[in-house]
Amino acid sequence: MPEPTAVSTMTDAPTNNNAVIIGAGQAGAQAAFSLRQQGFKGRVVLVGDEPTLPYQRPPLSKAYLAGELPEARLYIKPQGFYDKADIELLTSARVEGIDPGARQVRLAGGDTLAYRHLVLATGGRARRLNCPGADDPRVHYLRTLADVQGLQADFVAGKRLVVIGGGYVGLETAAVAARHGLQVTVLVARPAVLNRVCGPEVSRFFTRVHREAGVVLHCKTAVTAIRSEGGYLVVDTDAQYSLEADLVVAGIGLEPSTELAEAAGIACDNGISTDENGRCSVPDIYAAGDCASHPSAIYGRRMRLESVPNAVEQAKTVAASICGKNRPYTQVPWFWSDQYALKLQSAGVVSGFDLSVVRGDPETHSFAVFYYCAGRLIAVDAINRPAEFVAVRKLIEQGLSPGPEIVADDSISPADFEAAMPRGRAVASRG
Repeated sequence: MPEPTAVSTMTDAPTNNNAVIIGAGQAGAQAAFSLRQQGFKGRVVLVGDEPTLPYQRPPLSKAYLAGELPEARLYIKPQGFYDKADIELLTSARVEGIDPGARQVRLAGGDTLAYRHLVLATGGRARRLNCPGADDPRVHYLRTLADVQGLQADFVAGKRLVVIGGGYVGLETAAVAARHGLQVTVLVARPAVLNRVCGPEVSRFFTRVHREAGVVLHCKTAVTAIRSEGGYLVVDTDAQYSLEADLVVAGIGLEPSTELAEAAGIACDNGISTDENGRCSVPDIYAAGDCASHPSAIYGRRMRLESVPNAVEQAKTVAASICGKNRPYTQVPWFWSDQYALKLQSAGVVSGFDLSVVRGDPETHSFAVFYYCAGRLIAVDAINRPAEFVAVRKLIEQGLSPGPEIVADDSISPADFEAAMPRGRAVASRG
């Protein structure tokens, strides 16, 4: 789609220098921090609808679910940091509307906040199952702290857990559950686990790892209904069989929270549309994080990314824009997932590749898969191979593409990939 074009909807010049940030997750908190770090002198108000301090979400389906991390360790910063930085944190505060003409944010209960700069860091919500019985209280999602706290009491050895979804959240939940002695079955509507984010070699590897850990895994299987029967749940599938369960966890994706933006007349397209500096289609309004759709110079298209690194870097870009500085968002996307003793680190976007090259041996639980499109290196999945992950992030950022014969050679250090390229080889073009 075309880049957002600013449209004048302001009735009067602003009479304040307030920065209001809607959404107190990773992007919102980082935007507040970065405004102060970059010298913003106006009022900074961070509005969150949860009752807690801003916290990290990735550990929710990993260490926190496993009971290995106290709640306080989830917090991005302690309360004292906000006080010292003069950041006003409004918790349990729900925004009901935005009036760009009056430059006001309307809170539930009728209070309003005037702004000069508005940042939308509204994130997203867990996509809900759309089948009969999906509203049973024993059906859980893992998006918020409260979600996990509502699940932990039933997360005990011997219980039967059905996980719906084979992405990061679903598999991380399955791994924690298997380690804790639950009887785990994973249902995946797609042809393979991690089908949307990784290549087939990585998908096959994690399928094998989970099955070896005792997880029962069914792909190409959708849930048609969830029934309560005799004190337990019955999960019906389109594969003509049913599963008994004590609890269900659904990890079927995230829906960006764009309703406030849409109601305010802000352009949206698979998220709130921004330019490379985080600006939306309405002046002095910005977006960052899971809710934001941005142009990628590296991949030549718009994309919306759901990751902590993306949220942090976009928030820094937005803060720079508000402070009158030019800091376009150009980061190479990267992601990670912890399952059992495995760390999957991905750099780039695994989409549209025509060649994949394996380095190392999956049987050793340490290998990397490199993805190419028309001879250009576009991504890597590294399992317990941090050096390959770090090297490819840098190479993609520089537009360099060492050939398949180089990356496949385990005797060549990842730090030497660039040096091993033929002298004078052209830098791959982006887009």
